[in-house]
Amino acid sequence: MYWFLLMGEQLGNLYYFCPEHGVRLQWNRHSPHEHRCPVDGKVLTGEPYDGAWWRWLNGLNAKACYNLGLLWNITGKVEYLDKVKDILSQYARYYPDYQVHGGIPYNGPGKANAQTLCEANCHLDLALGYDLIKASLSHEERATIESRLLREGADFLIEHRSPQLHNHEMKINATIGVIGLILGEASYLDFALNTDYGIHYQLNHGSSEEGMWFEGSIHYHYYALQALLSFEKLARNTAYSVSSNPNFVKMLKFPLNLVLNTGDFPRLNDCIAGQERLTHSQLFEFAYSQYPCELFASALASIYQNTARDNIDALLYGVESLPIAAPLSCQSIHTTHAGITIHYDKKHNNAMLFKHSPYGGEHDHYDRLGVILVRNGKEILPDLGTTGYGAELHYGYYKNSATHNTLAVNQQNQPPTNPRLHHYHNGRQVTLIDAVVDWNEQAPKVDSHTIVQWDDLAYQGIIFRRIMICLGSAYIELNQIANPFRQQLDLTYHIRGQHLSLESMDPCDNPQGGPLSRMHTTHISSPCRTATLSYSIDSQTPFNQHFWFDSECQLLLGYAPDNPATHDLAYSIAKSTQTQLKTAVLHDLSPRGNLQLASLEWAENRVCITVTEGPQRQQVNYCLETKAVTHKILV
Repeated sequence: MYWFLLMGEQLGNLYYFCPEHGVRLQWNRHSPHEHRCPVDGKVLTGEPYDGAWWRWLNGLNAKACYNLGLLWNITGKVEYLDKVKDILSQYARYYPDYQVHGGIPYNGPGKANAQTLCEANCHLDLALGYDLIKASLSHEERATIESRLLREGADFLIEHRSPQLHNHEMKINATIGVIGLILGEASYLDFALNTDYGIHYQLNHGSSEEGMWFEGSIHYHYYALQALLSFEKLARNTAYSVSSNPNFVKMLKFPLNLVLNTGDFPRLNDCIAGQERLTHSQLFEFAYSQYPCELFASALASIYQNTARDNIDALLYGVESLPIAAPLSCQSIHTTHAGITIHYDKKHNNAMLFKHSPYGGEHDHYDRLGVILVRNGKEILPDLGTTGYGAELHYGYYKNSATHNTLAVNQQNQPPTNPRLHHYHNGRQVTLIDAVVDWNEQAPKVDSHTIVQWDDLAYQGIIFRRIMICLGSAYIELNQIANPFRQQLDLTYHIRGQHLSLESMDPCDNPQGGPLSRMHTTHISSPCRTATLSYSIDSQTPFNQHFWFDSECQLLLGYAPDNPATHDLAYSIAKSTQTQLKTAVLHDLSPRGNLQLASLEWAENRVCITVTEGPQRQQVNYCLETKAVTHKILV
């Protein structure tokens, strides 16, 4: 049984989320007006849920065209051919008369859908389904479907493609290009490939030198590539193949270097919980067959660790048998253009990710110089990613500076900025990365639509320098902040565990506004210069943080949602209004949790840190001017 959209508003599937728990609702094709949360069973009605339900149904219709078309070619059963013909004929009958509508911010309109991206998604599958059965259609049937559906769709997409770098435009271009290939329409192909903001323009301007998509989200990186490969699978043996563009293969390869020792990608920027997993067989079956290499073989080995190789892309595009390859593993990497540095300590299975990437537009998060820490394969200081865009938690919580392991001023979002990398040192004993963001500098511009969700006034005059030093299991963080107007500085840490330090502090009403107004069980310390916080961690020994401040600060502790928001994680926030602030934090990732910050001397241009682990004493000196790093083992 299949359905057709004849009327009604549509919104993207990212609006089909529970506003309270941030989880996807249970879609039921027999229930267009009642939508159930899988956590507590609550039924939601009205918009945006009804519209998103229709969007989902429309997508299923389109996917059915492609899948049933494949079944027709494989089995020869006429019932599959008839169903594809019926779907395409019905859409061709109604599509030209659908009204243009929409209204999702910073997205073009749709006809069968509420935004241009969803229109492209549906037309891609409809066109591919048509290509699979067109030889079995009459001349009249082909003419009707081509003129009233495929050309109508391509012309609409051409009219509403936005002049911006964006994953949306990659999908829109790919769909126009696929229709151009199927219809032999050179004008569609030229528009999709060669115009400003076409495929080659997107590849040439949207990819970093290393091969990272400018939006900074690994999910949207692969979303853009999925669109591109939908086109390339048809174009690969034609003059329209994009394989000659060097950024094509670079984009396929680069994120595979960012797999953490959790086994997943980091949830950087807009990445919904679950999208961090490497499941992209539709990309890497094709990629390995076209560009066989160890990296793609390892990607497939990772994908097939826990699932059978029985997908349609392996059948259509994959090699007969894959080589024996080790799954992808975490590795240290430093990128100056993409702005992601990972330090991996293989001996203890610990990792640190430091985000110093350039501003990436709409799907970016406001968390420059943010940090992720992983101890023995488990995220201790995570990046939460986000949830569906229709859920209040997306803009109201996950996308904010205050819900990342970085600096928030007045609980407002950091304005766009491109960090400057002062120094990177990767020695045998010590790894150090030193970067700064200066909100006195002119804000960067990106060739992409943006939504202003930050506060320039709050960050006026703020300069934030963060140095991360990796010394065995000691991950030492140094922060230096200029705050000339005495704004409220909050250095935020959220830990996937439970506080063990609450009893030493006073309970208080939550003083935080904005995204952290939902914190609960809040406690605050007396003003202090040093402190140690401890946390219980599932299946691990407790995790400790040792704090040092050059002037008195307070620590605010509490709990707020993890992702999904069905459970909480612990927050610890160092608060100050000093005009100049220096802080240090020793994050103890040792298996016994027995590291100590024995001493710290911070002169104007030099920092000397001594760390003990039982009887062993290690000292690191760093000159902030010359960038010289020295390490000693003290007797």
